[in-house]
Amino acid sequence: MSHIKFYYGEKFPLEMHKVRIVQKLNLIPIEQRLKAMQEAGNNTFLLKNRDVFMDMLTDSGVNAMSDKQLAAMMEADDSYAGSETFMKLQSKLTQIFGTTYFLPAHQGRACENILSQAFVTNGSFVPMNYHFTTTKSHITLNGGSVVELYMDEALHITSSHPFKGNMDLKKLEKFIAECGPEKISFVRMEAGTNLIGGQPFSLNNMRQVSEICKKHSIMLVLDASLLADNLYFIKTRESACQGMSIPEITKAIAAMADIIYFSARKLGCARGGGICTNREDVYIKLREYIPLYEGFLTYGGMSVREMEAMTVGMDETMDENMINQGPQFIEYMVEELRKKGVPVVTPGGGLGCHVDAMAFVDHIPQGQYPAGALAAALYIVSGVRGMERGTMSEQRDENGTETLSNMELLRLAMPRRVFTLSQVKYAVDRIGWLYENRKLVEGLTFAEEPKVLRFFFGRLKPVSDWQTRLVNKFRADFGDSL
Repeated sequence: MSHIKFYYGEKFPLEMHKVRIVQKLNLIPIEQRLKAMQEAGNNTFLLKNRDVFMDMLTDSGVNAMSDKQLAAMMEADDSYAGSETFMKLQSKLTQIFGTTYFLPAHQGRACENILSQAFVTNGSFVPMNYHFTTTKSHITLNGGSVVELYMDEALHITSSHPFKGNMDLKKLEKFIAECGPEKISFVRMEAGTNLIGGQPFSLNNMRQVSEICKKHSIMLVLDASLLADNLYFIKTRESACQGMSIPEITKAIAAMADIIYFSARKLGCARGGGICTNREDVYIKLREYIPLYEGFLTYGGMSVREMEAMTVGMDETMDENMINQGPQFIEYMVEELRKKGVPVVTPGGGLGCHVDAMAFVDHIPQGQYPAGALAAALYIVSGVRGMERGTMSEQRDENGTETLSNMELLRLAMPRRVFTLSQVKYAVDRIGWLYENRKLVEGLTFAEEPKVLRFFFGRLKPVSDWQTRLVNKFRADFGDSL
């Protein structure tokens, strides 16, 4: 896709697939969208999908499967134990990662639960390049603390740094020296830092982190859920790796980690997950948790049909023409929004396009959840469902004080092989209009606030009648258009 040039000079990504199965979408009138948002408590997670036009909430479990994946699902071995389907998947993961042992789980957060229960203890620490919501919750529930050792550039919204997901090596060495390696459960590297714009780490940074961990006898754990995007960025942005194939880069990364875990709802475009390792001691320690929480060792809470699809999907992840569509569509969206003056995270990362809500609605106090308010406003004016990645996605401290996020982002995920370019252009158009009318958007406050993972099912209310005024302005500008 990236090697195709157009004669008349226009630049846009070209899909390297054709569409053979389609799903009808609905774009309901703006007044109905306002009502739907009110009924959802101004939380895009609580919207009914029937009311959503473009679902850019997440790329988790909503990627389009290939024809080969769908065909493979018909070959599944339904055996409770000793399934041939499991053997096939295990063999494929060994081929791709070079690992010996595989423990299946129903998705990535199940892996996080098992790893935290097995290795996190009261008063222990888990250094990482950036936290993810469920990862942090599992670690803290088991008495540990997350320590973020990201490079300073990571929090720069506008940047040209190609690997803002790198861990700061000096900070890592300093932290180990201060607390002692015995207090560290493991070091975690996330391939594509989800909460700060899907920013990747470099192969060289992973290698240096691995060397530090080995020197201090600390386990290195790789969250490979967003590995596909990270592989593409290493291949295209890291000069030393441009001559390497995607499978070669994958094996090089995997060889540095003691444990690899992933959500196949992202990696492999199926629904499941698992833990891979070459260490027999780790495998033996972890395997007792699988029957307890997930299922028997050869299905781990997954449908065997999904496991068949995952096997094919993992193979397809090694194809550069498959994994490049997401990053290239995201880059296109980022650049089109920049042309309109919309503040976005640069360079474009993986997972989705990230709008900087702190700058977009800079008149909204951070305590009134600007990214959440922007997500609600965008749905009302477009039918596009995005996700708040800011203070709403944090949790209050033990004293009930609000923890303000480092960034306030509206994430617009780009599920693989799902949207067309015209749909992306529609989203850009509505975001551009909303930016011109951004002063109409005001904040939100919690009406119902869960204590844990409140962004999933908490309910909020607007601080004024700003949503009605936004609808009126839309009608004045667009008339009867949806």
